[in-house]
Amino acid sequence: MTIILGITASIAAYKAADLASQLRKAGCDVHVVLTHGATKFITPLTLQTLSRNPVTTDIFDEKAGWEPGHIELADRANLLLIAPASADILAKLAHGFADEALTAIALATKAPLLLAPAMNGKMWLHPATQNNVALLRSRGAEFIGPEEGMLACGYEGIGRLWPIQEIVDKALAMLKH
Repeated sequence: MTIILGITASIAAYKAADLASQLRKAGCDVHVVLTHGATKFITPLTLQTLSRNPVTTDIFDEKAGWEPGHIELADRANLLLIAPASADILAKLAHGFADEALTAIALATKAPLLLAPAMNGKMWLHPATQNNVALLRSRGAEFIGPEEGMLACGYEGIGRLWPIQEIVDKALAMLKH
């Protein structure tokens, strides 16, 4: 089963290395797509090593052949998992932006979408973010988290990335349906 693992600009991006590793150990073919901002938190080389596949960081990262790489990934996906999912990516997905590889893949794939948000609690609770979440849910997107706890910004509250093993379990369950 092929999982596209989208990683966005969140301090929780470092946890995606464990997520990629766990999904790979579970027998999934993991293809990582990093937003530009995510590359500030975690390197493509780390994720390439753990996923054992090239990492896409730009919509123009075309490899060999004539077929656009992001469309080929969108077609192969059995699940699009975005973890961590920032407020920015939720807004882009809700409103159909395709300004980078991850958002273009999201628009082009027919695979189910699983989002694991991670952000400051004020950002999560903002009416704009909550409207985007409601819109995405109405289109069939599934969410896991966020959870409450100490946030990287120093606040206590909602916004933490859901535990990695539980994200893995949810992704595997979605692949079985």
